[in-house]
Amino acid sequence: MKALPLFHRIDGEHVMVLGEGEMAEAKRRLVERAGGIIVGDDDRDAKIAFIALENPELAAVRLRARGVLVNVVDRLDLSDFTVPSILDRDPVLVAVGTGGASAGLAKQLRLRLEGLIPGNLGRLADALQSVRNAWRERWPDAADRRRALDAALAPGGPLDPLADGSAEKVEDWLNAADAPEATGPIELTIASDDPDDLTLRQARLLGNADAILHEAGISPAILKRARSDAQRLPLDAEPPAGLVLILRRG
Repeated sequence: MKALPLFHRIDGEHVMVLGEGEMAEAKRRLVERAGGIIVGDDDRDAKIAFIALENPELAAVRLRARGVLVNVVDRLDLSDFTVPSILDRDPVLVAVGTGGASAGLAKQLRLRLEGLIPGNLGRLADALQSVRNAWRERWPDAADRRRALDAALAPGGPLDPLADGSAEKVEDWLNAADAPEATGPIELTIASDDPDDLTLRQARLLGNADAILHEAGISPAILKRARSDAQRLPLDAEPPAGLVLILRRG
């Protein structure tokens, strides 16, 4: 991974869009869709700029010297950031990027996802937001909250995000669910350094684990499949609370 995906709130913020023609208009529509206020390059409040000029080099250098983050159409070498292909299920956003390698590939992946992700998924996110305080009262411990929600949102769970009607079940789930008990350490044997060789179970456990105890020979590419906030510990460390994985070489 060479870029860190971020969702930058621009609602009500000034955003520069420089240029004319189809590409500039596309950027204007994108900014307006996100609630941004389009301004010119003389605006000192803007911190982000989209440049669609025939000769963009001078504008890009000048704006970057002012501390403005720039995106230059079809010029990755001049850009501080790229724009992903966006699947909008407000407030849920799924962004597909290729680091500027191929906008066409990102678009086709997004179109595939369009057919998989329900159009009303945003209602589930809104419903979860509405019970956030009650959720914290029900499970004061953050690890308990995470395990309860992971179980609810898992495939076939009561709040499965790909199932119809999940948004209407949030309050019933909150009133009825118990936090899943933390399991003891789970041992996994890793036979390959290639993360694509992980089984579905292994990938799921890596994505959910609170801590990982691993042999020194486990590939960094495998460890990257774990949550970024999961603890990485040597094999002889004392297992902490929560879901713990023990990774050994096969």
